[in-house]
Amino acid sequence: MTRFTPAELEAARDRLVPDVVAGGLRVLFCGINPGLMTAATGHHFARPGNRFWPVLHLSGFTPRQLKPAEQAELLSYGLGITNVVARATARADELSAEEYREGGRLLAEKAVRLRPRWLAVVGVTAYRAAFGERGATVGPQERVFGDTRVWVLPNPSGLNAHWTAATMAEEFARLREAAEDEG
Repeated sequence: MTRFTPAELEAARDRLVPDVVAGGLRVLFCGINPGLMTAATGHHFARPGNRFWPVLHLSGFTPRQLKPAEQAELLSYGLGITNVVARATARADELSAEEYREGGRLLAEKAVRLRPRWLAVVGVTAYRAAFGERGATVGPQERVFGDTRVWVLPNPSGLNAHWTAATMAEEFARLREAAEDEG
């Protein structure tokens, strides 16, 4: 993995990272916003401590653990990645409430346009902020966008220590099974 200096990472602040999307996906995963490592590399969930890629594999979504640089392969599995807020920051707490709300509005439009079976928001706090649902918990939600159902997953950041890779993989697998049952 490429090593970046603090100055190089800081230079990635506010950059946009292209979505990995197509119409009609089984699951469109949605992160909070790109971190500086993601923005510097152009690859989603690129920070070494992030557990998204290992959990995606452990849950059975992919036959092997993909590297962030292999993110385009997700499309061949009917999967994609986007974010609630597009701009890169060092930490999610740098985002404003308005950015979350506007991100939620744009995400809803994207879901209606792309029509994935499931929109999977990785991070219950981000979901609550984007859609004003303070009582939301991890799991399937009542909310739909057109034909797209919504599932909230635990945030795979290494900072979310009360979820282990194994318990996250169990929750991701529940979503995978729901997506397969509908297929």
